[in-house]
Amino acid sequence: MSDYEHIIYEVNGPRANVIMNRPDSLNGITNQMMRELYDALNRVALDQTVRAVMFTGAGHGFCPGVDLKASTSGEAQEPNRKEYFHISTLLHEMPKVTVAAINGACAGAGFGWACACDLRYATARASFNTAFLGVAISGDMGGPWTLPRIVGAQRARELFFMSEKFKADVAEELGLVARTFPDDTFRDEVDAIVDKIAAKAPLAIGEMKKNFINAENMPLRDYIELETERHSRTGASEDSREAFHAFVEKRDPVFKGR
Repeated sequence: MSDYEHIIYEVNGPRANVIMNRPDSLNGITNQMMRELYDALNRVALDQTVRAVMFTGAGHGFCPGVDLKASTSGEAQEPNRKEYFHISTLLHEMPKVTVAAINGACAGAGFGWACACDLRYATARASFNTAFLGVAISGDMGGPWTLPRIVGAQRARELFFMSEKFKADVAEELGLVARTFPDDTFRDEVDAIVDKIAAKAPLAIGEMKKNFINAENMPLRDYIELETERHSRTGASEDSREAFHAFVEKRDPVFKGR
């Protein structure tokens, strides 16, 4: 468990949970939540024991964006620190598999954070909205960078410019979420996915994540050079030998990250 107030940070073996924890506001964002998320995500990015991270919200909401009531009711407002806007960068680039478990309203900055994760799963009751134009701002948290890579350029522009709410079934149809699950089994289903990923070899997970990051902005020829180096390095690892032995011996592998 963590000593944060607006989030929960847990590490359970090779997986971590980062949970936005303001359920009374459906996990609306405050300055303090931003500070705590930035700190926790930096911690987990550096934790060599963690292979997969579940990012979700407490209660019945994922994150609807900024808590407008808090922001207009006297909460102390420190100047925006640019590094806090790199929460999306941390989710997208850390050498772990980040999984957004979207358990309710997902809008604004919360939408951007979900899009920055490697995988997204939604409960049937979840709703989505880019939301920024509804409050006359251009947006933050990298949505116009991540969303076109998920659903395509035209769909992404439509979702941002129209700024309309849509449901989980539409999100799945668009490819925004990989799958939707019934409300009563959602957490168990996503937990099982995160646990399955976290059981994989940590060195290979980290190198595969780097492959996807490099593939976003490198020419194919240059990318394949890096991919081949990583393939050779992981193939020669102790973990790779362990995986082959475990397969032949019909047992679960025990990975050491080397």
